[in-house]
Amino acid sequence: MAYEDFLTDCFGELQKMQDDLNKAYDINSFTSWNYDQPSGIITLSKPDKTINFRYYQVGTYSTASKTWKWSWDNENTSKNVVVDIEKIKGFGIANNYENLINGEFPSYDEIGWELSSICCNLIGGIGVYRPVVDHLKIHIVLTELIDNDLAEREKTKYVDCENHERRRRAFICQHLKEGSKNGFEESFETFEDMEFEYEDDDFVAWCNECEKLRIKEGGLSEKCWEEGKFKIVCEKCYFKIKETNA
Repeated sequence: MAYEDFLTDCFGELQKMQDDLNKAYDINSFTSWNYDQPSGIITLSKPDKTINFRYYQVGTYSTASKTWKWSWDNENTSKNVVVDIEKIKGFGIANNYENLINGEFPSYDEIGWELSSICCNLIGGIGVYRPVVDHLKIHIVLTELIDNDLAEREKTKYVDCENHERRRRAFICQHLKEGSKNGFEESFETFEDMEFEYEDDDFVAWCNECEKLRIKEGGLSEKCWEEGKFKIVCEKCYFKIKETNA
């Protein structure tokens, strides 16, 4: 199929999708937004209501340079929300659709809506939201509405780190520091960027001395947490500390 024909089909589908989205949630009535890239959650707010969606980021259009940039070509986009490059770029290569292959290219204002419609077709979604920051029009695809309480719980699993920006949280006892050699005990073996088996799992580590108390207590008891004076660090810091202490 010619690119223009494929795009026409996708864009027609998106228009229907946007109508359904607006009827269901009245998206355009919300006056503020905030997205949390690490958790992949966007929050829309107005004085009397707040709703949350999971999302992925398609890319950005710059009104200053008049260029489009795919999220998979943008180092400032968290990998948790980057559009699936294999599905998009791979499909573009297979069909010789240049707009799906090049990471950044000169374009026009409506390109974001067009490419978002293609993403909805190839990857899925319930509609598109386009916030604006300075000269950047950010196109994101909403994938599902989630409960506000669940959204807050998921966002609290991430922390802002002065060295590594915003990443998943981790807990370590007071004796573990980068460069120290105090042992490194965990409830289960971990590696960076791993996916947890259970929703309530966390990175938690303690030193050899705290391990003695844990054994005496028969588990990581409240006393262990109190005497170990556990603190929160980011996932990146956790594995830097693990490297020298393990």
